Amino acid sequence: MTDSIMSKAATMEIPINSNGDTGTLPEDDSLEQDLQQVMVSGPNLNETSIVSGGYGGTAEGIIPTSSIKGPAVHYNAEFNKRIPVTGIGSNMHHSSSNSSMMAEEATRGVAVEKLETVKKWGLNTYKCTKQMISERFGRGSRTVDLELEAQIEVLRDTKRKYENVLRLARALTNHFYNMVQTQHALGDTFADLSQKSPELRDEFGYNAETQKLLCKNGETLLGAINFFVSSINTLVNKTMEDTLMTIKMYENARLEFDAYRSDLEELSMGPRDAAAMARIDAAQQQYQVQKDKYERLRSDVIIKLKFLEENKVKVMHKQLLLFHNAISAYFAGNQQQLEQTLKQFNIKLRPPGADKPSWLEEQ
Repeated sequence: MTDSIMSKAATMEIPINSNGDTGTLPEDDSLEQDLQQVMVSGPNLNETSIVSGGYGGTAEGIIPTSSIKGPAVHYNAEFNKRIPVTGIGSNMHHSSSNSSMMAEEATRGVAVEKLETVKKWGLNTYKCTKQMISERFGRGSRTVDLELEAQIEVLRDTKRKYENVLRLARALTNHFYNMVQTQHALGDTFADLSQKSPELRDEFGYNAETQKLLCKNGETLLGAINFFVSSINTLVNKTMEDTLMTIKMYENARLEFDAYRSDLEELSMGPRDAAAMARIDAAQQQYQVQKDKYERLRSDVIIKLKFLEENKVKVMHKQLLLFHNAISAYFAGNQQQLEQTLKQFNIKLRPPGADKPSWLEEQ
């Protein structure tokens, strides 16, 4: 539009006096009207041209506007009409716009959901922290099950003692393993000296046999002790630990239950207007939810403690009998009874070199 105005202004006749001064322009009013008309109507780009040079320029400076690429035009042969093909681009624009709006809505929904989750977590943490501080300073009340808490304390004390037994049994295994390895090396040394010392061949020979026998019995005892250690480790670090995890969940549920109970009690002692009654109803629902959770976990703890006690007695009865019979047979020098003890408890020893991978596994 500006180019058209400049073109019109450039092609106007400007009178020049004989002395070279420009004269007055009697057509100022008409020029203003023409400019207003151009501003209102605007030029037809398909029928005008763009002048690259000034007035009187060559034809090479004129660029026909028909060469400028605009929207795609489809010619209908039947009606000889030009139909602009803009539907595809418009549909793609609307499709991408809708997709972006849907993605934005989904993102907003996820953000709102996360915000709501964080809000609930923060409120629950605040209530539980408040309840915990009140209990520690003696200002708040807590739900107490004396019988169940006594059983829980017994379990924790038992676990500490069994962990000590496990630590000592592992230490015994390490020491005894080193002793067996020493006996094995000593037996090999005696056997070598028996071959190289003809004058002491018999003495070195029966000492070598004795050390080899002790080494064999020691490996049998190590198998029994390792089985004992493995069973105690399973009992302490898996069975008892699983029950203690349930107890931890129960204690957290108890704290939450008392926190929402105290909150409900505080609201019940306040005013009874419409807003307060709505808060009391919401607190009552939350209290019931926490109460159900607390009672469910309390029942789970009672059941697990019962089964744990039965399992502990059964496992320890077997393992203590094994430990006693194996130790007694070994130090009494009763090789037959030692081997019979392992058969009684279905303990299979690994053959020498069984812990090493085969050549196929190494490939």
